[in-house]
Amino acid sequence: MPTSITTLASEAGHALVSSPAIDKFMHVVNYVSQPQISLPFFFLPLFILMLVLYKQWTRPAVSTLLFVLFCLGYFGSMAISTDYLSIIQKPDNVPITIMLIGLLVCLWMAFRQAAVNDERIAQGKPLIEETRDDKVLCWPDLVYTELICLLLATSILILWSYGLRAPLESPANPAGPPNPSKAPWYFLGLQEMLVYFDPWMAGVLLPGLIVVGLIAMPFIDTNPKGNGYYTLKQRPFAIAVWLFGFLILWVVLIVFGTFLRGPNWNFFGPYEYWDSHRQVPLTNVNLSDFFWNGKNLLGFGLNKPLPTNPFLREIAGIVFTIFWVFILPVLLARTVLRKLFIEMGSARFYTMAVLFVFMGMLPLKMVLRWVFTLKYFVYLPEFNLNL
Repeated sequence: MPTSITTLASEAGHALVSSPAIDKFMHVVNYVSQPQISLPFFFLPLFILMLVLYKQWTRPAVSTLLFVLFCLGYFGSMAISTDYLSIIQKPDNVPITIMLIGLLVCLWMAFRQAAVNDERIAQGKPLIEETRDDKVLCWPDLVYTELICLLLATSILILWSYGLRAPLESPANPAGPPNPSKAPWYFLGLQEMLVYFDPWMAGVLLPGLIVVGLIAMPFIDTNPKGNGYYTLKQRPFAIAVWLFGFLILWVVLIVFGTFLRGPNWNFFGPYEYWDSHRQVPLTNVNLSDFFWNGKNLLGFGLNKPLPTNPFLREIAGIVFTIFWVFILPVLLARTVLRKLFIEMGSARFYTMAVLFVFMGMLPLKMVLRWVFTLKYFVYLPEFNLNL
């Protein structure tokens, strides 16, 4: 009986996978998964809806339905695509699954408490944190809890090590590197940034600015609201900017690097076979190419050869960089962020604004790279300076 049931299930699954409807569905998903489509038309709208409708989607019934649908799509896709299954079941990618599920749970907990607190504040009621007494003694309560968590975590890691083989490969061989060569999952965001920036920026400057921004955050943002309790209505700008950097510019890049980056670091759909022989024609174009002889590329430009003087050649990129880094923060202070500028003062606001525009440079560069194959705003190999 078990054999016959397994055979029938296998045959039914094979028939389902082979159906034209499923093939059409996988083709559509592969197409819309392209980053130039999925990032602006899926991830960004989803991020905005998460912030705007946080009181609706965090309701237990709604969030449970959304979580079930996510699990059905995430794990159910393994039954319709062997290519997707081969990605999910890799030992390297198991932490990605744990990260995504844990991230969803933590986001729901935070936004649910923020939704309840915002409603209680509007009604003049005390916060959730003020109505409960969850203080415990360090000994023995806290120590016992930590000991139990330690034993459980150790047991899980031991079972994990028995159930999944460590993704160890043969000794490094420069003549035959793996294809694709990927960093550990927690560094895939940095590896993705290397596509759009020089190594000194993607590996040193931008990560350094992330660390500096995290260190400076308590000094930049001295607003006492939201300190010790969850809220979104009282801290919309700070929470939105921080979550944008974490979710869109880090977690999404990890997802891209895990599920969409295949051999030769080309983009593949989640249900697409990773063909190592696939060649994607890509012509790197700098901003100076658009400026001087862009008429041959987009229909506008000076239609002149590139000047021999490097600074004159890169004048368009230099002007854009000066505007983006030095003038744009001033414009923000006088327009859309004027109220924030008055509240924070010049020193704290401009420190925040410079970090903000540097963060915004990454999605801008990504979109320009995907749409126009733009490589550098400023290309000065004579001075080993590329931006």
